Amino acid sequence: MWRSPKRYILGVSKKCIKGLICFFSASLFLLASPLAAQKHINVPRPDGHVTPLLVYDAVGSGSQCAPLAIISHGAGGSENAYRYLALFLSKSGYTAIVMGHRESGLQALRGDMREYGIMPGVRALVADPQAEQLRLLDVGAGLAWADQQCKAPFRVLLGHSMGAETVMLEAGARNMIGVKAPPAGQDRFDAYVALSPEGPGVVFPKDAWSGIHKPILVLTGSRDKALNGGPETRKIPWQDLPGDAPRKCQWMGVIDGATHMNFAGNGMGAAHEEPLITQTISRFLQGVRGDGCVLPAASTRISLQSK
Repeated sequence: MWRSPKRYILGVSKKCIKGLICFFSASLFLLASPLAAQKHINVPRPDGHVTPLLVYDAVGSGSQCAPLAIISHGAGGSENAYRYLALFLSKSGYTAIVMGHRESGLQALRGDMREYGIMPGVRALVADPQAEQLRLLDVGAGLAWADQQCKAPFRVLLGHSMGAETVMLEAGARNMIGVKAPPAGQDRFDAYVALSPEGPGVVFPKDAWSGIHKPILVLTGSRDKALNGGPETRKIPWQDLPGDAPRKCQWMGVIDGATHMNFAGNGMGAAHEEPLITQTISRFLQGVRGDGCVLPAASTRISLQSK
């Protein structure tokens, strides 16, 4: 999950922890494309609080209602993160929304680290049932706002690290920290993308994912260490999925050399990994929205499986 516990924490660099601005590199595709219109908004949440959103308008959708992609950031992040991913999705014709999860953002992470220490603090936030329940309320707030604009013909929820935890809980994974359904298990999306999901032992019990039948892409890296084990543990959620026999739309991809930070658009080598991450997500979503999820041609840099 990190290259060094002293420097990298759940997709947040030490510089971010100190409150400095993090800059996320973009692929050449994004640099060469017209900029998508963006706007910061705050939307009401069912508990009376508000959820900050950074909305990237779909490019080329015209007057039609565009498909919707909602992105959930990792612990300590904000709606300003995952710019490379949001821009790619918007230029692919999606309305892309990055949510700001205030109760599990930078201030919350720093507070837990001060109280418990660096890594115990990270673990405490990731396994905090209230923080995760509020994340799921944020998802609902983002969906409600998007539905007020238009009824998207296709909806996908993407998340990284703790955001992947949110993805799995929304999709129906069982948990052992006491997050109840609802707000968990509402399964309101047509597809899911989990970047760097955590295996069993912190939030999820063994066999937590066996009831998820929707199309889902699990994407990790060979250097993507987890809270409860090495990179291999991040494959367990996909291994536990029941499979999608008719269409083969439950995928797992492992990018050779990719670290946890790379999926956040940060860390050494991020610019090298971003195009592969976005291209894999694009191929997966095209398959889900088409007639079947046929894996792309084999590559030396990524190992892909479907079931």
